Amino acid sequence: MDKQARIFIAGHKGLVGTALINQLRSLDYQNLIVATKEELDLRDPLAVDAFFAATQPEYIFLAAAKVGGIHANNTYPAEFIYDNLMIQTNVIHNAYKYQAKKLLFLGSSCIYPKYAPQPIRERYLMTGLLEPTNEAYAIAKIVGIKMCQSYNRQYGTNFITVMPSNLYGPFDNFDLETSHVLPALIRKFHEAKVNKASLVELWGSGSPRREFLHVADLASACLFLMEHYSDNEPVNVGAGFDISIAELAQMVKKIIGYHGKIVWDSSKPDGTPRKLLDIRKITGIGWKPKLSLKEGIKQTYEWFLANKELITR
Repeated sequence: MDKQARIFIAGHKGLVGTALINQLRSLDYQNLIVATKEELDLRDPLAVDAFFAATQPEYIFLAAAKVGGIHANNTYPAEFIYDNLMIQTNVIHNAYKYQAKKLLFLGSSCIYPKYAPQPIRERYLMTGLLEPTNEAYAIAKIVGIKMCQSYNRQYGTNFITVMPSNLYGPFDNFDLETSHVLPALIRKFHEAKVNKASLVELWGSGSPRREFLHVADLASACLFLMEHYSDNEPVNVGAGFDISIAELAQMVKKIIGYHGKIVWDSSKPDGTPRKLLDIRKITGIGWKPKLSLKEGIKQTYEWFLANKELITR
């Protein structure tokens, strides 16, 4: 990408979008195009069409999405499937209509079957049933992948798709009703420490295993792929190792300095038993993650402490 290229970051205020903006600016990209939700509703086809006509983006990072953890996905499936289908349909179609040079679509590791062989290879997509608690979100993301592939085949576009593992980092969502597991653990243990609570209750059994990638590593992978990858098939991006939720909870507990007890509520769902991505495709073309999980959690907790008045209202 030329340093003066018009680059649209859809979802620039979110976890991934913020990291992309930071990395692009650090590399001296000058012409970044952004719009807040108030300025542009990506679910509105007429508004998105007008925005593309006015801004004519050359490169697009499609990081805008409605996201959440097990509770949010299970409680609001209609919102998760509608919002995500509309956002990605409008952005992908207008990228084609206004002849963008390249688009990168952010998917999710939850697109893969619940009982996919581990580590999960890209070719396992659509080979089995999805995890029921996030099926609506996963189906929307699968549609986004297939839409990119279909436009590439029919129109010769250059739309690539990236499947990240569980993400975390600064600007994450720490709302206990809608957040993913790692930010929820940070907030729960922090509040238990501050309130001198004797125990922290966590969902499930603690046995599922998850892979966690710091969002700065994902941003570097996205920029790398925008420069070095143009295949029609998805690319996994992950840390290359996983950890049980119970082990993760102990790690977060220690970093925060909470000394109480952990109680697991096994009446709550665990979700997919294991999700570890096979990242040989991206490492084979020259990218690898840099930040360790422990260091990433420490940095994220430091950011949480500096911003907790804003994010715990």
